[in-house]
Formats: sequence, structure tokens, C-alpha cells
Amino acid sequence: MSATGAVLARPSVSGGGAGLLPQVVLALVCGGYAAGAIVGWGSSQLALVMGDFGLSAAAFAAAASCLWHGRRHAGRLRPAWLLFAASSAMAGLGNAVWGWYEVVLGRSVPTPSVADFCFLLFAPPAIVGMLVLAKRPTSRARWICLGLDAWLIAGSLVTLSWSLALAHTGEFGADGASVARGALSLAYPLLDIVLVSMVIVLHFRRSSGNRSAINTAIAAFALTVLCDALFTSPLLREHYRSGQILDAGWFAGSALLAYAPWVARREAAQNPPPARRPAQQSVPIAGSLAALAPYLAAAVCTLGVLFNVMDGRPIDGVVLFTACAVVLALVVRQAIMLMDNIRLTQELAQKESHFRSLVQSSSDVIMIAAPTGILRYVSPAASGVYGRDAEELEGSELASLIHPEDLGSVVHEVRRFLAAAPGEEPTTRIECRFRSGSGDWLNVESTINRHHGGLIFNSRDVTERVRLQAQLQHNAEHDPLTDLPNRALFTRRVAHAVAGRRRTDAGTAVLFIDLDGFKAVNDTVGHHAGDELLVQAARRLQESVRSGSGDCAARLGGDEFAALILGDGEGDAGNREQRIMEIADRLRLRLSQPYRVEGGTEVRVAASIGVAFAESGTSPGALMRNADLAMYRAKAAGKNRVELYAPQMQAEVARRAEVATRLRAALHDGEFVLLHQPVVELTSGRITAVAAQARWRSAQGILFTPAEFLRVADNGRGGGEDTARTAELSRWMLEAAVEQAAQRRRDGHPVPVCVRLPASRLVDKSMPPKAVETLLTRHGLPSGALILELTDSDPRVPLDELEHRLGALRRLGVRIALDGFGSGYAAIRALRRLPIDVLKLDPGLVEGVVESSRLHKITAGLLRIAGDLGMQSIAEGVELPEQIVTLRGMGCTHAQGAAFSGPLDEHRLRRALLRGGYPVPRPEPPLLVGGALPIRHGGHGGHGGSHGPRRTEPHTHPPTRSNTETPVPPT
Repeated sequence: MSATGAVLARPSVSGGGAGLLPQVVLALVCGGYAAGAIVGWGSSQLALVMGDFGLSAAAFAAAASCLWHGRRHAGRLRPAWLLFAASSAMAGLGNAVWGWYEVVLGRSVPTPSVADFCFLLFAPPAIVGMLVLAKRPTSRARWICLGLDAWLIAGSLVTLSWSLALAHTGEFGADGASVARGALSLAYPLLDIVLVSMVIVLHFRRSSGNRSAINTAIAAFALTVLCDALFTSPLLREHYRSGQILDAGWFAGSALLAYAPWVARREAAQNPPPARRPAQQSVPIAGSLAALAPYLAAAVCTLGVLFNVMDGRPIDGVVLFTACAVVLALVVRQAIMLMDNIRLTQELAQKESHFRSLVQSSSDVIMIAAPTGILRYVSPAASGVYGRDAEELEGSELASLIHPEDLGSVVHEVRRFLAAAPGEEPTTRIECRFRSGSGDWLNVESTINRHHGGLIFNSRDVTERVRLQAQLQHNAEHDPLTDLPNRALFTRRVAHAVAGRRRTDAGTAVLFIDLDGFKAVNDTVGHHAGDELLVQAARRLQESVRSGSGDCAARLGGDEFAALILGDGEGDAGNREQRIMEIADRLRLRLSQPYRVEGGTEVRVAASIGVAFAESGTSPGALMRNADLAMYRAKAAGKNRVELYAPQMQAEVARRAEVATRLRAALHDGEFVLLHQPVVELTSGRITAVAAQARWRSAQGILFTPAEFLRVADNGRGGGEDTARTAELSRWMLEAAVEQAAQRRRDGHPVPVCVRLPASRLVDKSMPPKAVETLLTRHGLPSGALILELTDSDPRVPLDELEHRLGALRRLGVRIALDGFGSGYAAIRALRRLPIDVLKLDPGLVEGVVESSRLHKITAGLLRIAGDLGMQSIAEGVELPEQIVTLRGMGCTHAQGAAFSGPLDEHRLRRALLRGGYPVPRPEPPLLVGGALPIRHGGHGGHGGSHGPRRTEPHTHPPTRSNTETPVPPT
């Protein structure tokens, strides 16, 4: 498998055609030069030009190419390319000087000459550049070994070369010219020997980067050194002429060196810096050859000495000295390597001991499995993790320890991992259940690595983590109080039931359940008792659904529950509907039975249930929405009932949404206007206040009352967007009424304004306690000129908080009126708890007060209560003169309605204020309680101006008191 992985990991070489073309061109150029040299270039003059200036051009091309690559590419190898450029430039300059003498001047090159010094300067930069290309040693000992290896190779070559040819070259005379010529003759081969030594050393110690380019440069210098060695031979040098075949070798060496940077550029473009690659298989062979290099050098020295002995010549002093130096270097090198090996052995033993300590003390279990699946090694941690000794596990099959249900997935993952390339996927991870010593199954997580054809398992016990994850998953999908599935899990089960329904599953239905009266239980008995009630209700619901049939009960939140009832294959739609409705009705009766909660208290709640069937094409979201709509229809129809979803319910929701959109647009576009209806004192007919009423002006200019829009908030679901819409309209009414009242006051009409606000709005967190005070201050209206009317009796509004808010407003100077007095128990409860100044009789008490003696007595009794509490009273909806007379006789102080005036726009209202009032029927005897609604001055604004020439100032009644007998503080 490792061989297969290596093949898979080998990157494919792209752009092969693009890399082959330069090589073909290079081969053609070098071959053409060699062919010209073989045939003598056709003439001796052309041979001299190509042998001198041709070589110079090739060397300068190599210098330019290496210089360009070295300047454009930074890195560790940059100095090497710059040194190669200098070396080639020296060679090019030497050949140019040589051609100057032979071609231009037409005479032989003197010895020594400038060309000789240029050729001598060719080798040192190349030698240093080779050292730069070599892999840098990591220690001082390796640096010394690198130098010794170079000397061993150089010394062996010197010994062999001296024995073969250099000894004859070194026999120079005593004259200065012979000495210089002999020195130059020895310098060439000695420098070439050093250079070829660096080439050989570099071959075994070259850097891993740009291998192709480095190999090309090595080949170039090796070819150049070979030609130099041939040129040094006396037989060839005596007959050498420029343009011969030997020049083709120098030309090819320069051409290869010029081509090497382009190889580096193409290699960098095709192989961007990848992740670490696995070691190549040829590394051990290269390491063996590098280890044998010192012994090969010693063998070469021995051959040199033997050659002198066998030739019958005495042993040359140079050969003897060089051989001794090589042997000494070999001994020193071996001593250094021996000491280095001892140090490495100690480090290896220390690391092995450290590794063994880590393995034995690790809490993870490390196991090595053979390719056959047999465990060959198990770390001692197995006794603490698996409860089984390591010796017991060694030799057993890994498959026998894995849970049978997990074995298939483990085998599949291991086979996939072994088939992948090691460089692309060095490790993998699996989770499975592992048999412990006690026979239990442990959840184990293992990291797998390759190891000599087998596998290494680094395993740890994650049983507690798996249990915690399972618990967290359960908590995320279940209600923490009742342990029923929550909305998310219920939605998934509904989706699964709808998606997996077969034809025999017809009749699948969803039930949405809401407990009616649950909030009252929380308010009266307490939230802890409410939680007990929810737990008992959940238990009843879970007992009512069929266990094992796929039915599901869930708690969606608060006091809302749901149930999924799967179909039983009933084909008749009527029978299916009857069956589900019977189940829903039994569930309603079951949930409506008394609950015994904390302290033995018995409480009752009802259940409103909506039913929706999963018809063909119905999505899970639409099915749950339909059941939700049916449930809210059941609540709107009187609660404690079961409603089946019908398509018109969705149409009604769409209609309410359309109305809501129209109302939102009307508020945003300023289509609402504010009208005011006068409040008249029944004794004098004077206008003592005005009641603000909102109207919507349609696109056709027709005014409509907002009752239809406001009823949307109370019809169906309530709350949510509808509550926000009602709050937005109330906010607009209050701001507009205060602003217009302040403007009228500045214009000389200081009449109070009555603004209706829902009680829920007063306790809304979006309305800060000082919002009314801030509004009055901004518009400069006295607080006593504002009367707030409570319009609803929502039992969900906390009376404690409402009483606190109203008390703060009354201390500010704002008067409080209770609207709809006499319409129900909520009004009496509010009268008992809240600080009320004014009572507004419900229009239902006024409509038949003249004809009905029974209603006459009820209304008179309520007015008597208002008088006894010192409150003003306003009869709303007065339309007939007879009603005015009757109400005034009962003690009613004020009235508003069509008998005086309907709602007026600002222009008509100001005309009415200028008139001062309305005529009333013939005077009646003085009433017990009456008078104008006083303006109770608070801390904001002044009294304003006069009412005009036709208006007389109304008299002021004594301050009124709230139902708690708390006097109003003076302002």
C-alpha cells in the first residue's frame, strides 16, 4: 500500500511540451557547433573565430543568464548564481583576449598573458558557488567533515593526475619564463581538481531546492573540467588549435550553464512551494555512496602510488606527501565521525527513553496493528482505559474488540485511508465502540497513522463526552420542564411524517393546543403551581397519544402544546375527520379536568384545540401553520372547543394582514387626522373639554373611524404586530392631541383635551414613566389640561404597575378618566384599585335610560357612586334632549354626543369654542355634584389666554379625590 501511495502522491508534470523545446534547441546548437568543429568550419580563419569568439560569446551568454537570474530571485542560492556569472565572465574575457591575439593581431598567444589570468580566475568563483549550493552542515563537526571530504577527493585526484601527467609538467627550468609557464601549467589542473572535487561533493550534498537547475549547473562545470583536463594533457596541448573538437566541449559547458537558470525558472513555475513531500526512495543509495566516498579517495591514492611502483619509477615526493595527507585526513574524518556517531547514539537512546516514558505515562492507548489486523504492541495505558492488560491485548485481532455495528464503517474508513496518498492524507480519525475488560462497550476515538505497512492507533476513551453530547442533544430537542419534544424536534418529526407518508398513511393530522386560563393560575396561585400544572398537562397529553405508533406530543412554548397523529390508512375522508375530531375532543376533556397543584389547591383550565390534516402537497410548515390558525379560531370562538382548519381561515389572515399593511401605510404617510368632540356641562351648556378621536382619511378623501383597524388587534391572535400597531396609533394620537391643545391654548382657548389610551399602553416598557411629562414640556401644555382615558379592561395588565403609573401621572397634575364605566366587572375592579378622577358612562347605559326603568335605576346608582366618591361624570353617546334632562336629573355633570355635536375638525372646533357652548333643555333644580371639569395646574406651563369676547370664564369646582381618599397635591 505504501508503494501505491507513493505513486498516487507523485505530482503530474504539466507543460512537458513547453520544457522539451528549449532542450531540443540547446541540443541543436551544441550539435551544430560540434559538427562545425569536426569539419574544421570550412576555413582556418572561421575556425579561429568560432574557436575564440564563439567560446567567448557562449561564456558571456552564460554570465548574462546567471546574472539575470541572480538579480531577479532572492534566496539562499542567489550568491551562487552571481558567482557563476562572474566565473563565466572570466572565461568569456579570456577567450576574447585569446581571439584578439589569434584573429585580430594574427600571432600566437604569449605565455603568460592576460588570457591565462582570466582562465585562472574562472575556477575560484565557481568553487565558492559550488560550496553555496551544497547543503549547509548543521554542526561544526559536519563542516570539518565537508572540508575533509573535499580534500580527500582533491588529494586523490592530485595523486592520480600527478602520477599520470602533472609530474612531467612540473619539471620546469630555472629561467623566469619557464617558471611562470610551469606555474600556469600546474595551476590549471590543480584548480580544476578542486572544482571537480566540489562537483563530486555537491552531488552528494546538494540542496533540495531547484534540483534540476543545480544538476544542470553541475553537468556544465563537470564538462568544462573534463575539457580542461584533456587540454592539460601534453599530447593534446601540443597539437591544440582553436576551433577543434575540444572547443565543442567548452561551448557545451557554457551553453548548459546559460540554460540552468531557465530550468530553475520553469521548475518554480510548474512546482510552486508544496507541502512537505515524503522522502524519496533514492536517499538511502545516495547516503551509501556519500559514506563510501572517503574510502574511494583512499583507494585512488593507493592506485597512484602503485602506478609509480609498477612503472619502475621511484615514489615521487608530491605523491607521497599527498597520499599521507589523504590518509591523515581519512583518519581524522573517521575519528570525527566516530565521536559524532557516539553522540548521536546517546541522543537516540535518550530520545528513545523519553519516547518510551511518554508512551507508558500517556493516558492515551497506543496500539500497533500488523497488516493482518493482529495487535503487535499495546501501551500500558490500556489497563487504565480499557480495563485490560496490554499483554492480554497483544496478539489478539483488532476486529474482535470492535462493536459489530461499528466494524463495517471502521473497515471502510481504514481501506479508504490506505488507498489515499500518504502525502495528501497522513492521518485519519475514527470513532467506534470498544469492548472493555468488564464486557461493557466504551466509546473510543482513535487517530490512525501508517507504520511499515501496518497501522498505529492512538486511542482515547470519549465515553463521557459522547454521553454529554447525547445529553446536550436531548436538552436541545426537548422542553426542560416537561421533557416533551420542543418545537424544533416536533417540526422535524412532522416533516418526516409528511415526507414519508404512503398512501396507507392518509389521515395524518397535527393538533395545536392552548390552555385557556393558564395565566390566571400563575397570577392567583403562583408560577410554581403553574409549572406543576404544565407538567401534569404534558403527562396527560403524552398518555393520550398512541405509544409505539409514531404519534408525538410536544410543548411549543408557554401553555401551547402540539400533537402529531399519524394516519391509519382509512380511505374515507369523513371517517378520518371523525376519528381525529374524537381524539381531539377526548384530549380536550382530559386536559380540562381539575389539576391538583402545590398545597393541594385544585385549579381548572380549558383547552382550545386546532386540527389540520396533511393533505396532498401540504408542506410541514403549512401544516403546522394551518393547525395554529385553527387553534386561534377556537380561542376566538369562545375557547374550550375544537376547530378544524378551513381554507377561509387563511383568507381571513390574509385580510387582516392587508388591513394591517394599510394601517401601517396610513400612519407612515400621515393619512390619519385628529377630530375633537366637545364635552358639555349639563347645567350651563358650556364646553369644558374636548375628546380627541382619530380618523383615517382614504385616498378619496373620505374619513373612516379606526375601529375596524383596531379590532384587528383584538381579533384572532392579538399581540405581536397588532399590539405594536395599536401602540403606534396611540402614540400618534397623544402627541397630536397635546400639540393641537397647546396651539389652541396659545390662541386663547385653554380647554382641556381628553385622549384615550389603552391600559396596556401605560404599562408598556416602550413608554417611559416620564414620557407624558416630557411631551407636555416640549409643547408647553400645562399638565392639568390633559385628561387620559383608560379604554380597555385587559385582565393581563398588572393592576399594581398600572396603579403606580397612574399615581405618578396624578401627582404630575394629569387627570385620569375611566372609560366604559358600568360595562363589566373589570370597570368596578379598576374603580376599586386605581386613582380615578372622572367616570365616563358606557353608551349602553345611556341609550335606553329614558325608556327602561330598570336601566334608569342602574345608571342612577352608578352616578350616585361617582358623586359619593367626589368624581366628575361624563355620559357618552347622548343623542336626545330627553336623555340630557334625565341624566342631569340623576346627577350626571357632563355629556358628549350627537345631541350637542359630533366630532369636529380644527376649524369647526374653534368656531364652537368661540360660541362658548350649546343650548340645553329647560333648567333643572341644582344638582348635588356638577360644574366644569377643572384645569388642575401641574408643574408645566401657565394658564394661557382668555377665551375671547363671547366666552365667559367657567367657575372652578373644588379639587376632587381618588377612590383611596388621597387628596391631590397642590400645584
